[in-house]
Formats: sequence, C-alpha cells, structure tokens
Amino acid sequence: MTEPQFSSSVSTSSNASSTAQAVMERVQNNVARVLVGKEDVTRLALAGILAGGHILLEDAPGTGKTMLARALAVSLGLDFARVQFTPDLLPSDVTGVSIYREGRFEFVPGPIFTGILLADEINRATPKTQSALLEAMGEGQVTESGVTHALQKPFVVIATQNPVEHEGTYALPEAQLDRFLLKLSVGYPTLHEEVQLLSRLQTAHPIDTLAAVAGPADLLAAQRAVREVRVSPDLQHYLASIVGATRSHPRIALGAGPRASLGIQAAAQALAYLAGRDFVTPDDVKAAARGVLPHRLLLNIEARMADISAASLVEEILGTVPVPVETPAAMAQAAAEPTPAG
Repeated sequence: MTEPQFSSSVSTSSNASSTAQAVMERVQNNVARVLVGKEDVTRLALAGILAGGHILLEDAPGTGKTMLARALAVSLGLDFARVQFTPDLLPSDVTGVSIYREGRFEFVPGPIFTGILLADEINRATPKTQSALLEAMGEGQVTESGVTHALQKPFVVIATQNPVEHEGTYALPEAQLDRFLLKLSVGYPTLHEEVQLLSRLQTAHPIDTLAAVAGPADLLAAQRAVREVRVSPDLQHYLASIVGATRSHPRIALGAGPRASLGIQAAAQALAYLAGRDFVTPDDVKAAARGVLPHRLLLNIEARMADISAASLVEEILGTVPVPVETPAAMAQAAAEPTPAG
C-alpha cells in the first residue's frame, strides 16, 4: 500500500517542478521583449534569483542594467523599489526609521521592504550606508533600535555600479562583495541588436506594457525545486577543486571561501533547472563559476600591475582543473538515488 502512495507523491512533485520550469521559461521570454539579445545575462540573473542570491551588475551607463532589474521584477510579479545611492544617503533611508507618534515609537519601513530592491550605483554611497544592506542580504531581516523586522520572501537585491567612473565613489569592501552571489555584465548590443532596439523603442518602451507572467508563489516553488537538482559527488569534488585552486594560485592574494563553493553549487543547480534538467553537468559548474568567483578574488600586486583580470584567472583555473567524466550510466545512477533530506 505504501508504494503507490510514494509513486503518487513523486509524480506530483515532478509535475509541480515541470510547471515551475515552464513558468520560469515564460519569465525569460517576457524579459526578452524588453532586452534585445541579452538572453544569456537574463538566464544567469534569473538563475541567481532561483538560487536565492543577490546580483551585482557592473557595466557602462545605458547598457540596460536598470531595465533588466525592472523587467525581472515585473515578469516575476514582485514588488519593486529603486534607491539611487548617493554620498548623502543615510542607512535609515534604505532600511527605515522609528518615529515618535501618538505617545510611542513606530517603525516606518524603508524601501528595502520589497521583493526586488534595485540599489542603483551602490558604490556612490558611503561605506556606512552600503553596510546597511549586509544584514538584509545575509539574513533576510533588518534590525532597527534593537528590534528585528523580517523581510518578505522572496527578497532580492540587484545592485549596479559603473566600472569606469571612480570619482566620488566608495569601493565595495570584500565582505559586501561576498554577499552578492553573481557579478554580471550586460554588455553592449551588436549592430543587429541595436537596430532591433531602435525599432522596438521608436514609439514606446516595452517595459510600460510588460505584464507579470509569474508570482511570488511561483518563484518560491521554483527555488524549492532548484534545491532538488542533483549534484554528483564527482562534480562536488570538481567544484571544490576549482575553488581550492583560487587559494593556491600564485597571482591571487586572497582566494574564494566556502561561501563561493556553496554559491557555485546553487547557481549550477539553477542553471541546470532552467535548462530542463534534474542533474548538474560540468558546463553548469563552469558557467556558475564565471559569475560567482571573479568578484571574490583579491589579486596580488604583481597581477594588478600587469593589468590581469580576475576573470582571466578564473578561465585559467577552469582550463587546468581536470573535468570529471559524467557518463550516462553515472547520471542515471545519481538520478535514481534518493534526495537527502534538508
């Protein structure tokens, strides 16, 4: 009698996962109506959200960073708030403040109490204001006057910064950077894509008519399904070897920590999920590592003087760490194993 019940449960779970996958595919297609030719960065950003992480978008002005955040928020049916970070912005302008009203102090929530918070030009605010995001990003809560206030779920911070302009900016400290699961670049469009963009935006902007194709419950269901995507022991060893290589590389003064390993695994699971698979491949790990690792690495003085980028060192590591051979038989065996609890 118990076997049919177990089979029914698995079937229901599988159906729910397939439905959530279809919803996330609609989200990607919906965002593509606004951002021309940016399917790859959209997929990575959505993978970061599905993995429960936060996103840092670093690129030149006018490349679509803000539009990507808005389009994702609208498509996912999440509340959206935008804060323009400036040197005079106070922590309470982001988190909220207690005011005295009718004989008692009452907490007035700040814009951080939303589904997706766009922290625009985050590096223009002082370190004190930047640090106001740390607790929210790490623990999903805000503490004000000794009282802790839980943020809604899902909660995502998408921050932007300009990599070229440094006057009047405050570089994000390593602890702040480590809170961002992925650091992505939108990039300039190709000639063909830019012509398409001109045509689409000639009379109106598509964001003005963009509608939600999912809701918070869909996103939470997809996030739960992502955690069920299987990662074989061989791939976990491969992943850990990649992160470990950043700690022994001669040009890296400070390598990535265990949070990076967890981030790569979560992002790889999300990428596999978006590809319609219930198992992670080495390519998923590599794609995740390219977004998770570079902003967590501190290069030594020789590398900085030689103008070597962290991204190029990550590519070097990915090219030297042996890739495990995931045979179809091994994948089938991994898929047959029960998922660990938790």
